[in-house]
Amino acid sequence: MLHAVVMAGGSGTRFWPKSRRNRPKQLLRLYGDATMLQQTVARIAPLVTPERTLIITGSDQADAVRAQLPQLPPENVVAEPCPRDTGPCVGLAAEIVARKDADGTMIVMPADHVIEPREKFLATVNAAVSVIDADPSAFVTFGIKPTHPETGYGYIERGEALPSKNGIALHRVAQFREKPDRATAERFLAEGRFAWNSGIFVWRARAILDALQVHRPVLAAALDRVGQVLGTPEEEATVAREYPLMEKVPIDKAVMEQATNVRVLEVVYDWNDVGDWRALTALVPSDANGNTTQGKVFANDTTGSIIVSDDGGVIATLGVDDLVIVQSGGATLVARKDQLDKLKALVEGLENGGFGTLL
Repeated sequence: MLHAVVMAGGSGTRFWPKSRRNRPKQLLRLYGDATMLQQTVARIAPLVTPERTLIITGSDQADAVRAQLPQLPPENVVAEPCPRDTGPCVGLAAEIVARKDADGTMIVMPADHVIEPREKFLATVNAAVSVIDADPSAFVTFGIKPTHPETGYGYIERGEALPSKNGIALHRVAQFREKPDRATAERFLAEGRFAWNSGIFVWRARAILDALQVHRPVLAAALDRVGQVLGTPEEEATVAREYPLMEKVPIDKAVMEQATNVRVLEVVYDWNDVGDWRALTALVPSDANGNTTQGKVFANDTTGSIIVSDDGGVIATLGVDDLVIVQSGGATLVARKDQLDKLKALVEGLENGGFGTLL
């Protein structure tokens, strides 16, 4: 059967001040009528029941996740005692799935992507599952066709073309490439055989555990010790003991960059990873002056700005351009749009400056 694993951790820095440590962006309603986490679970729901949906999150966010997803069994919200990147996260989920369903297939997804339309996403998932059904040792990733020379994403180099699945192009993966500099990203775009790495994967739970055993045996051994006690009185203490000692490593580096049987499906839906406040411009219609606003905003002689009033107060602007202004939870951010890459450092500085209660 197909199981969904939604990775829903996060430090809450990229959408500060609306996001906080106990309320990262996937728990926010940035647009539409549901939070990003709720939209992610609803997107896969036609193929996966609540009983087969796992959410891996931080211990300080688990209660909020359960409150947002009451349709899931409470035990399906799994709390990591500390963040260890996606390698241990995926491994823990695979241990849980494999013990419930020895031949279970997993789709692993971040909780904070915008994907439209849902029907095309589901068709891509079905195509990936058909690849795994034909070859249970394979790993499938979803590649996004680049639209510009982005330096903030990892890339996938497509290799040999394989027969398409459900009309969706399928290739072997030649290699994964780290986030490039601008010149390299421009070359990738020009060459036409590279895709953005979406971070969405499909594989058999047993296959990813076997691959971890080959490529990360110490991590695999720790995960196995956790797996042996799942559902027993020793589970909580074992996770608390083992997890902080696990290698902090992304699943891409732990397995995908070294595995030889990796395929990439060419995504045919619209995708946005909602990296920071600038992503709002693609999700919320702008006014005639290119401003994206939410809440009570009066923008006078203002262009190209993102302005969000989340506290019920009014934000009025006069004669400004290309700014991000966000008022939420007793804090206000004012930044140039081209400086948002430094927002994480700003948030860390707030704590050092004695403003930790706002984080």
